[in-house]
Amino acid sequence: MMLRPRHTLLAALLTLLPLATASAQNYDSLLARMTLEEKLGQLNLLSAGGRASPQQTDLVRRGLVGGLFNVIGTENTRAVDRVATSESRLKIPLLFGLDVIHGFRTIFPIPLAEAGAFDPELAEATARAAGREAAAAGINWTYAPMVDIARDPRWGRIAEGSGEDTYLGSQLAAARVRGFQESILATAKHFAAYGAAEGGRDYNSADISPRTLREVYLPPFKAAVDAGVATLMSAFNDIGGVPASGNAWLTDTLLRREWRFNGMVVSDWTSVAELIPHGIAGSQAEAGRRALTAGVDMDMQSSIYVDSLAPLVRAGRIPMAVVDSAVVRVLRAKARVAQLKPVAPNAVEIRALARRAARESIVLLRNERVGRGAACCAPTDAPPSPRPDTPLLPLDRATPVIAVIGPLADNQLDPLGPWHTDGKPEDVVTVLQGIKTRVPSGTEVVYARGAGIEDTSTAGFADAVAAARRAKVAILVLGERHDMSGEAASRAYLGLPGVQQQLLEAVAATGTPVVLVLMNGRPLILEWAAEHVAAIVEDWYLGVESGNATAEVLFGEVNPSGRLPVTFPRAVGQIPTYYNHRNTGRPPGDQKFTSKYIDVSVTPRYPFGYGLSYTTFAYRDLKVLFRTTVGSRDLQAGLPRVGPNDSLTVLVTVVNTGAREGTEVVQLYVRDEVGSVARPMRELKGFLRVTLKPGEARRVELRLAARDLAFYGLDMKPTVEPGTFRVFVGPNSIEGLEATFEVAYP
Repeated sequence: MMLRPRHTLLAALLTLLPLATASAQNYDSLLARMTLEEKLGQLNLLSAGGRASPQQTDLVRRGLVGGLFNVIGTENTRAVDRVATSESRLKIPLLFGLDVIHGFRTIFPIPLAEAGAFDPELAEATARAAGREAAAAGINWTYAPMVDIARDPRWGRIAEGSGEDTYLGSQLAAARVRGFQESILATAKHFAAYGAAEGGRDYNSADISPRTLREVYLPPFKAAVDAGVATLMSAFNDIGGVPASGNAWLTDTLLRREWRFNGMVVSDWTSVAELIPHGIAGSQAEAGRRALTAGVDMDMQSSIYVDSLAPLVRAGRIPMAVVDSAVVRVLRAKARVAQLKPVAPNAVEIRALARRAARESIVLLRNERVGRGAACCAPTDAPPSPRPDTPLLPLDRATPVIAVIGPLADNQLDPLGPWHTDGKPEDVVTVLQGIKTRVPSGTEVVYARGAGIEDTSTAGFADAVAAARRAKVAILVLGERHDMSGEAASRAYLGLPGVQQQLLEAVAATGTPVVLVLMNGRPLILEWAAEHVAAIVEDWYLGVESGNATAEVLFGEVNPSGRLPVTFPRAVGQIPTYYNHRNTGRPPGDQKFTSKYIDVSVTPRYPFGYGLSYTTFAYRDLKVLFRTTVGSRDLQAGLPRVGPNDSLTVLVTVVNTGAREGTEVVQLYVRDEVGSVARPMRELKGFLRVTLKPGEARRVELRLAARDLAFYGLDMKPTVEPGTFRVFVGPNSIEGLEATFEVAYP
């Protein structure tokens, strides 16, 4: 690692550890040596665009920059850090940041895809691998993980997080922090409620209630803080009219006083300057004063702190103690970097991890029996199904002719997804390549692009249709460009872009059985496909091993085990639709005056937690046990009663009732039947991946503490209220076995 205690100042910083207990007073001697301009310089963070410019290098030399980001390559980071540590007056090293979201050189599945694995250990492993690669390239700080809960798939940045569920998001937030911080500092972003942007439009307002903020959007940040995250990033959005980068309650009262976070807060790109268009500051100096006094320590890219705040400090409008506290937090982060001991990345192991992550992230959405309404408009001369009257997947590798069609079938760029850092298209195995490597010499693979991702022309349809007519099965790889998801990539329409829907319909009309493979960074509207296509495979953006993992699933070498971390709506007009909604006084029903639509069902197309397998699983014998200090007691007789400080063990038998080994994601949900405020219909409170051989049964144990039932009551304080609770255990958020227990005070 390039930051070592090779000079006296950094050595002095290291003596101030442990970091968790270091106070501003410990830094008094260092602060006394700093001019006001040098202090403000430590709070200045600039983008270097690959390498530091001469102007930026001069600012570093003058002590007016605390960190640079988007500098890639050890030769570049070392060069400018050498200026900081040998040519600047105080010789303070730099922070080097980068958005290492889902891999650095080796690109893993996007975070939304990886969330579908329901596997925190996997998330920790991929973050650790990404951190090792980044550290080897001179990076010591990542702007990840993104832990925003997102219930609106129109929002492009849903791709960067873990989906709609608070519990799953919290588990993965902590896991990714642990993984990254073996080698580099992590940043939980965007604090807070950025994923609640109105209309799914990026950078928009988040007008949510304090209860929803506390119960839905904040817990993943708290999980990251509890996991020891070094930094948080303030969000672009306002919450109820107060922009996050100028919100003293959010950053100071909640984060630092209530949660006891002693790390550093960095603004998002120019979000300090954006307090002016937000309308809460009339000048750059006022915007900087508002942000710094609210608790934002480092100003990303605006240069307002270093350029505009010295006069306000000297005039007493910003207390020097506020500046000093921010500087201490930046120095503490730098001392923490110096403690890191990165492990050299192993390219072979990381590539194998990328394939494992891609396999676990794939979700099988549909797999129908061919010849039973799976395809439309079949001509009389249509080729017969390879295996009539059986589910289409997995495919037989010895199928004589396989058609691979679509703009994403042989595409090496887009499987990398948004924010693919230093990833290279040439490293990507395409779906076409993956299929070709797995079929025997006697199988012919026919490829036709059909159309571009956003084409308006249908000129390529003829080749696609001809390929499908020759084949026994057609694999269509359709979806979004990599940059149609991510930042500044909100979409109002969530169908397949361009003429891809028409291409799908044209190929399906040949009567050849169709497998639809989707590459996308958000839920898409799939109503036609869900009724007319035999099989649908959700790939998301799987990274460099996209083609190998997809082909392994298509041919049955890997049994799909991914589950949806976000609800798929039937229509855009249903949005937002999410599983853990509250009930209403008039729940959906047959009567007219109930909460429903007159033109589409209120149910989703595919619910949260949903995913199919090539085998089948059965759930049996659900029991709830009350755990005490002297053992467990079966609570099935009568209505079980537990105290607010007790815990429960939920037991269920899961049986593989099919003919193949498979992995089931066992999911535990609860519902508070009656509370002082309306509670969600179901809330995820536990999950476990269970791999079973054909016919194998396993007794699965899931723990549930009474404190896990807490919510914010009428007084906006956490409470576990007495009353009846229902527990659900099953394969997704709408199915499963049920049991009941009661929380009662002594």
